[in-house]
Amino acid sequence: MADTIEDDRDRLKSALWYAVGQIVDEECMRRNRNATPQFIGALTELVWTQIENVAIDLESFANHAARSVVTTEDVLLLARKNPDLQQLMKEYIDERKTERGVRKPAGAAASSGRGGRGGGGRGRGGATRISGR
Repeated sequence: MADTIEDDRDRLKSALWYAVGQIVDEECMRRNRNATPQFIGALTELVWTQIENVAIDLESFANHAARSVVTTEDVLLLARKNPDLQQLMKEYIDERKTERGVRKPAGAAASSGRGGRGGGGRGRGGATRISGR
């Protein structure tokens, strides 16, 4: 199992390296600049470390709230030190909730009351299971 986890980690890191490389290449072409493979590697490591830190923080927020899933509320809490980013995220979440409300079938409104699972409460939707670390 350890090999599988390590293999998954390596594949994810390779995919991240590729994605970062694509973005850097596009920006270099647009700005008529060059970037070395070492720069792309260092930037990939920086992004990987940031992803790990964000994952730990999100899991901690969910655990503190006695939940086993990460919700949009946790993500908004993570963005609290960057008000502009937090506002953009709130607007996006509100748009998604509005879209989801518009697409509900006619009978779904009746089930959104007390005890129902209509998703009208805080933090519903967009949940992600927390890893077993």
